Amino acid sequence: MVTVDPPLLRMSGIVKQFPGARALDGVDLEIRAGEVHCLLGQNGAGKSTLIKVLAGAHQPDEGQILLDGRPVTIPDPVAGLRLGIATMYQELDVVDGLSVAENIYLGHELATAGFSQRRAATASTRAILRRLGHGDISPHREVGRLSAAGKQIVSMARALSHDARVIVMDEPSAVLDAEEVANLFRVVRELTASGVAVVYISHRLEEIRQIGDRITVLKDGRTVATGLPAAQTPTAELIRLMTGRTVEYAIPPRPSVPDDAATVLHVDGLSLRGAFHDVSFQVRAGEVVGLAGLVGSGRTEILETVFGARHATSGTVRVGDRRLRPGSVSDAVHAGIGLCPEERKSQGLLLDEPVYRNITLSTFGRTARASFLDEGAERTVAREQIEALDVRPSDPERSARTLSGGNQQKVLLARWLVHGCRVLLLDEPTRGVDVGARAEIYALIADLAAQGTAVVVVSSEIPEVLGLADRVLVVSEGRVVHHGPATGIDEHRVLDLVMEGSAA
Repeated sequence: MVTVDPPLLRMSGIVKQFPGARALDGVDLEIRAGEVHCLLGQNGAGKSTLIKVLAGAHQPDEGQILLDGRPVTIPDPVAGLRLGIATMYQELDVVDGLSVAENIYLGHELATAGFSQRRAATASTRAILRRLGHGDISPHREVGRLSAAGKQIVSMARALSHDARVIVMDEPSAVLDAEEVANLFRVVRELTASGVAVVYISHRLEEIRQIGDRITVLKDGRTVATGLPAAQTPTAELIRLMTGRTVEYAIPPRPSVPDDAATVLHVDGLSLRGAFHDVSFQVRAGEVVGLAGLVGSGRTEILETVFGARHATSGTVRVGDRRLRPGSVSDAVHAGIGLCPEERKSQGLLLDEPVYRNITLSTFGRTARASFLDEGAERTVAREQIEALDVRPSDPERSARTLSGGNQQKVLLARWLVHGCRVLLLDEPTRGVDVGARAEIYALIADLAAQGTAVVVVSSEIPEVLGLADRVLVVSEGRVVHHGPATGIDEHRVLDLVMEGSAA
């Protein structure tokens, strides 16, 4: 007779209501000690709200939370930590002005008789970072000087610094390269082997197969399936449960770019000291060019320099016959370049402004009357894009902060669609985006290319770059180590080139 251990944590009938929206409508979740329990669902399904209830950041309107079979109340995140529940949020919650060690022990400083024990905190920080495979990060380094991947490591280290029994990881691999993901999985397995329960949220279904034990699926704020075996449940079934329909998780084919298509973007000998050197490429109307490489290889810096957000050390950028001033975003925008940045929350959106204002941000001249903004015109323009891109909820007055990751990405894309840009730069366009929205974004990129837009895509998912792009540049240590048709290279060759470039 097989016995099953009682759940370490049980959430029953959890309801959470916000003004105009019922985010959770009776969600059930059971987590066992020593397991990796994967939480799946489309953007807006209720995953983030559920983990905030578990962490104590939100209070449920109905339902019960049991820990070790006993009812518990979690009035705030500090109470959650005291109960042994640590959360790593998708939105990095580090403080840029503090050191790595100060961030890791923020709120639970090591102290004796009221005096901080900085040496102890430094030593403990070094030990945790070594455990994560990142002993090269100094405990004294200011977090604001770290890359997005480095900040994710600090957030992970903070969770490990608590004596946690349940660790929630929300999209922990979103900004990590393949080697760092392998490190993450090693740490997760160490945690579960010691009896810690891990709640793992990811839109990358292949990760779920590698690391997960059981799966719970949410849809529209409800539990539609729970306890599914991660290794045996078919991908098609998971997608059907999440979306309510069959979604083709493939990149749509596109016709070849005509040989006589005009070259729209010219990048010649572009360099940025300390980031990348002597990068040259061209993009024709209707063409998609991909930049592949590891996190930190210089891909993001290339896009930001083309857009004028960074001042190039040398080299030129032209749109058509127009040469752009280095470090001038306004010049780039007026020439027809749009950028959807990797960090959409901190760099792309005005989170506390309504959706319609975020969409019309780059086209105020078209919605102004006598130098004054015409909010009615703004709303009309925004509604057209909201409907065309199926932004949910469809309320243009809603704060951008309240949208899910996939819908925030659609709002950013809508901004540049309204602008009518000639060149669209996309940095990690499907990061933190569910399979349904991802398929829609793939289709949108294909449609934009078909209409003659020149597109440059950066993605940490090499199959995505190869599938979307006509041509691929492989970037390693700030240098282009390969440039050729996407059909002439595969994922293994890309990784070989990256490693060869790193060793050079």
